[in-house]
This record gives sequence, structure tokens and C-alpha cells, in this order.
Amino acid sequence: MRSTVRQIEDRFNRNYGYPYIFLNDEEFTQEFKEGIRGLTKAPVHFGKLPKEHWGLSPYVTEEKVNESLERNKDRYLYGGSYSYRLMCRYQSGFIHKHPLLQNLDYYWRIEPDVQYFCDIPYDPFRFMQTNNLTYGFTITPLESAGTVETLWDTTRKWMIENPHFLPEKSLIHWVVNEKAEYTRCHFWSNFEIVDLSFYRSAAYESYFQHLDRAGGFFYERWGDAPVHSFAASLLLRKEQIHWFEDIGYHHPGITHCPNKPEMAERCVCGNGTPYMYGRSLCKRRFGEVGNIFRHQALELAHMPDQK
Repeated sequence: MRSTVRQIEDRFNRNYGYPYIFLNDEEFTQEFKEGIRGLTKAPVHFGKLPKEHWGLSPYVTEEKVNESLERNKDRYLYGGSYSYRLMCRYQSGFIHKHPLLQNLDYYWRIEPDVQYFCDIPYDPFRFMQTNNLTYGFTITPLESAGTVETLWDTTRKWMIENPHFLPEKSLIHWVVNEKAEYTRCHFWSNFEIVDLSFYRSAAYESYFQHLDRAGGFFYERWGDAPVHSFAASLLLRKEQIHWFEDIGYHHPGITHCPNKPEMAERCVCGNGTPYMYGRSLCKRRFGEVGNIFRHQALELAHMPDQK
């Protein structure tokens, strides 16, 4: 984590002094706190997760969860991990409710074991605000099919039951194609810059509660990335979602390096694969599809399964 903070400071925050907030289900050690504070002059806050936000959902049973962990442990990454599921549920429905975030308008999620390759000579938060943006991302991969087997079916039920929450136009065609098939495209949420009023909205809360009652965070392995991506695509217009192309970024497995000269001259990317310019089917789809109207989104929700 110290490496990430060092990079954020060098690339951006030494000029702005935005506070850092670290959250954990256990108390941070004094060594960790001192190690982080020694890297920055910005305020640093450490918080513990409320017990009611970190634990088994009241809508699932421990017996069935254990059966799911055993059944899926060799099917996909973190298939047998209970703690990973707790994290995904927390990031999906509770992080924006933590007391340390209550006075924030935006947040930028940072994680350990990542790399930031480019100097950022502007304020991304101000950029979001000035341009009326709600969600910002860098990388868009495909989700593993086995982890989200019923996510779309569960989502379409929410749409049908709650049409009043759907906006006049949305980008749902990015995550669901013309045949009402889930594309499995998602924004990788290990990097996201978000207007927190979105996660605090009644529509998002209703959607999360619907998902939580369905049990898929535990019985499958619904990640916060596909959940955030479905929510953004259902509830936002394309012009409210921004690709931070100029922020070179690596998370284990995928690297994004900007290739436009005016961006690349601020970066030291090494030999990273230009994933977002060629291999990312989801980035290509993001560029191709546009908003559709509410009634069209509901038609997709009502279409029979094509399988």
C-alpha cells in the first residue's frame, strides 16, 4: 500500500493535498499508520468497518454459503473465498455509508499492488464536477461467466419491478446487447472515481438491496465491479461516464498505457500491453453503443432468455 500512496503523491496529490482514507475490518497497526503518514503531508484517516456492514448477509444461510464455497473453489478465482465475498458485498453496498466518507462529494479508489505510470497535471475531481461526470474508469475487461450466472436475470427483475427508478435514457446497451444477452462487460472498480451522490441515491440503494436479497454475493461470486457497472449502465447516460484514457494504470493482470503522444509524454509505461486500444472488446463496445430510452431498456428486461 505504501507503494501506491508514494505513486499517487508523486503523480498527483503532492500538488493538491487531498485526504487519504484507509478502511479495514480490523484495527490498523501503529506501524502501518506511521508508514503511510510518513509518505504524505495530506491528512490521513484510518477507520474500522462497522460490524453490521461486514459479515454474512441476513438473506443467506451459512450452510448454503459453505456449500457454494466448496462447489466453486476450483471453478474461478476466489471461488472458495469467503473474505473476498465479504469485500465485494461491502464495496457494492456499504463503503459510501462509512462515517469517514460522509462529508465527501467524490472518491477515488486506490489499492495495493498497482502502478500509476503518468503524471496527472490536473484535478480529476474538479474535472468530474466541471463536466457533470458521475463515474470514471480506466480498464474494461470481461467478467468471468461463472461468477455472475444469475446477475442479469436478477437485475432485469429489479428493472421490471422498479421502472420509476430508470432514467429517460441510459447506457444499458453496453452491458446487455440487442438480444437481451449479458455482455459481461464491466468497469474494473479497483480504479474508479465516483460522484458519491450516485451510490447514495435511492435508485442505487434499491438496486443493491434487491441484489443482496437474491444472495448472489455469496451463492455465486458477484463482484462489486459488475454490480457498479450494471448500476452505472442502468442509471446513467453515456455522457456521465468517462474513460480516463490519460491515466496509465496497471493492476495485476492488465495494463493500460495511453498511446496518444500528448498523453504518452507524461508517462513511463515500459512494455505494457496496450490492452484498452485493441484487446478490450468492452472498450470497443463502449465506443460503439449509445444511450437508449427507458421503454427500450424495459423491453430488454422483458425479453425471454435466448439460451
